Amino acid sequence: MNRKNLYRGTLSRDEAMDRHSTWRCGGRTNYYFEPEDLSDLQLFFENHPALDYAIIGLGSNLLVRDGGFDGVIVSTKKSFSKIKWHDNNRSVYVQCGVPCAQIAKEAAGKDKAGLEFLIGIPGTIGGALKMNAGASGGEIWDFVSEVEIFDKKNGTKSLARDSFAPKYRGLIDDDSWFYSATLKLTSSAKGMGHAVLKNFLKKRKESQPVGKHSCGSVFVNPKGDYAGKLIDVSGLKGFRIGGAVVSNKHANFILNDNKASATDIENLIKVIQKKVFEKTRIHLKTEVKIIGEIKDNLIGGVSNE
Repeated sequence: MNRKNLYRGTLSRDEAMDRHSTWRCGGRTNYYFEPEDLSDLQLFFENHPALDYAIIGLGSNLLVRDGGFDGVIVSTKKSFSKIKWHDNNRSVYVQCGVPCAQIAKEAAGKDKAGLEFLIGIPGTIGGALKMNAGASGGEIWDFVSEVEIFDKKNGTKSLARDSFAPKYRGLIDDDSWFYSATLKLTSSAKGMGHAVLKNFLKKRKESQPVGKHSCGSVFVNPKGDYAGKLIDVSGLKGFRIGGAVVSNKHANFILNDNKASATDIENLIKVIQKKVFEKTRIHLKTEVKIIGEIKDNLIGGVSNE
C-alpha cells in the first residue's frame, strides 16, 4: 500500500511553500501534511520517527529558505480549530489552529474583555502562545490558565499556566508545541468589545501596510525602544533588495512587492540588522522563524537570532 494512503488528512510531497506563507515566497518541503486529527498526526510520526518537522498555522511568521525544508511541515489551520466556551463564557478552550482574529471577534461578541489586541495578530493561537503575542500592552499569556502541549512520541499533556515562564515575545527555556489553551476572561460593557476591535483595526490600518505580502512585524522591539523607529532613523524606509522592500508606512515590515525570493528577504533582514547596529549599537532580534536550506548567496556576518 502507498504509505500516503494510510492517512486521512492531506499529505503532499515536494510542496511549494510560497502557497502557504503570507510572504508568498519560499522553497519546497519534502512533505506538507494537513492531518485530519491528532491520531492522524501521531500515525504519521510513528511512520516517520526521525523526520525533522515544523508546525505552522497561517504561515505569517515563517520564512522557508529557497533551498527548501528537508522534513515535514505540518499545518494546523484546518483540523485543530475547535473553540469551546465554558463557565458561562468566562473561559474558552481554543485549539492551536484557530486564527487570533477569530477568537478576538468571538470574545467581543460575548462581551468578554482582554483579547481585543489579538485582532491585529496575523497568525494562529498556537503561534501566539509560542511567541507570547501581544499588542497595546496586552499579552496572550496574561489570560492563560492551562495549556495542552504535543510531543510526537507521547501525544498531548495538560499543564497549568505556572509551568511556563513567559517573557516579552517568547517563553523562557521552553520549546513546546502548543496544541490548545484555556483562556480566562472578564466581562465588559455590552457591545464595548466590538468598539475596541474597531479602534484596533482603525489604528492598524493607519499605521501598518495592511493587505500587503508581509509576515507582520519582522523584529522584536528592544527593551525601551521600537524596532520600526530604529530602522527608520537608520534611513532604511524604502530600502530594497530584489523584490523585498522595507515598508514606507511601518519600517518593521518587509514587503514582498515584486516576486521576492526568500533569499532577498533574508538578505534584507541582515542588512537592516547591520545598518541599525552601526547607527544605534542595538542588535535587532528577529520575530520571524527562518527554516530550511540556503540555496543562493547570503550576506554574511550578521546573525538572524
